Amino acid sequence: MSGPGSEWLDDEAGPIVRSYALTRGRARPATGETFDMITIVATAARPRSGSPGIGPEHLDILEMCLQPQPVAEIAARMRLPLVVIRVLLGDLLHHRLITVTRPRQESPLSKERLLREVLHGLQAL
Repeated sequence: MSGPGSEWLDDEAGPIVRSYALTRGRARPATGETFDMITIVATAARPRSGSPGIGPEHLDILEMCLQPQPVAEIAARMRLPLVVIRVLLGDLLHHRLITVTRPRQESPLSKERLLREVLHGLQAL
């Protein structure tokens, strides 16, 4: 491995040490942003050469999100815990390198209508 902080990572470090090193010990995004698993992330810009705080994992996410991706898919493809992905996405959002599209909030009436349709469907079985 190469890059800043790579001296702390090796094959024997294990997933907890690696996660801690990737997030620099942070458990939440610095922006205070919450990223739901179904939030869609898209690359908005490329970082300038030598941007501080942007590591290889950030670059991998930016490459992946050239095609908009849900947060859960990013975590799965990166093989990293969701908490780590949220911190990394917070970094990218802070640097304005990604855009975030949240799912629409459904009104209580549309939820009630959906539940009623499910109930009718179950009764039809």
